[in-house]
Amino acid sequence: MNWNKIKKVVLNKYFIATVVFLVVIVFFDEYSLRVSSRLHRQVDELHAEEQALKDAIVADSAANADLKSSLDAKEHYGRENYYMKRPDEDIFVIK
Repeated sequence: MNWNKIKKVVLNKYFIATVVFLVVIVFFDEYSLRVSSRLHRQVDELHAEEQALKDAIVADSAANADLKSSLDAKEHYGRENYYMKRPDEDIFVIK
């Protein structure tokens, strides 16, 4: 192609309008590609957090069911989390 044909295409009003439209859509619009990609990333992070919380709920439900059914599990939980003891015991907490 020679420079006259390229110049004719570039100075075409439809080509200029298309380029301006694409620049506005890609960079300056409220829903630009930059904003859209950031929102998609946030949605993916929220889905991962949701899955982690669902897994935690399942684990806590299992632990809760175990605590409701077993006296030994209650005693073990109280000893580990609240440093409870029997009257004839001493507890040493090492951190």
